[in-house]
Amino acid sequence: MAKTLLVCGYGPGISDAVARRFGREGYAVALVGRTADRLSAGLSVLEKSGVRANAFQCDVGDVDAVRKLVPGVRSALGPIATLHWNAYSRGAADLTTAKTSELRNVLDVGVHGLVAATQEALPDLKNEKGAVLVTGGGLCTYDAKVDAMAVEWGAMGLAVAKAAQHKLVGVLHQKLRGDGVYVGEVTVMGIVKGTAFDTGHGTLDPNAIADKFWDMQQRRTEIWFTFA
Repeated sequence: MAKTLLVCGYGPGISDAVARRFGREGYAVALVGRTADRLSAGLSVLEKSGVRANAFQCDVGDVDAVRKLVPGVRSALGPIATLHWNAYSRGAADLTTAKTSELRNVLDVGVHGLVAATQEALPDLKNEKGAVLVTGGGLCTYDAKVDAMAVEWGAMGLAVAKAAQHKLVGVLHQKLRGDGVYVGEVTVMGIVKGTAFDTGHGTLDPNAIADKFWDMQQRRTEIWFTFA
């Protein structure tokens, strides 16, 4: 049975490129997201290229839903060898006025959902000597200019979630490496071509980022890599 890549937070850009990259390497691919049309379009492209794939509609900020999702993916496609976490939320734009429930939702998507998915997939990841690959964001950086940008862009909640996610990657890496499971993050410092953030000025190639994720999984030496 083929190894399975589980892509959480599927959309145009990085996650699509990762799905196609791993598909070319013989992985079955599970696409997970909230938008049915987007999932259907991605699934069609993969299947036309000969990749065994399936789509699962799920809010990955719902921890209970994530826990139910993983066994379904395993049953449909086989053991999960790689988990790619690409999901994020831009809620809690202004932390001086946002309800705490908004920030909780952002953390559910960026942190709690990732923890739940890792826990549920862990037996497979250990058996397969697999990997958890996380798309990070430059807003995680401890820098006054970056913090000012988070305020200006209305991304204060996202900045907090990305900082927490960055630390999560580090501690999971240390915890799981003895079990043969690799955990790593690509921190994206710029606009990725073809994404919702790209208004014609994107400079980062999602295919190059996907290649980097593949390389990191193969070599297993870097915990973090900054793509700028």
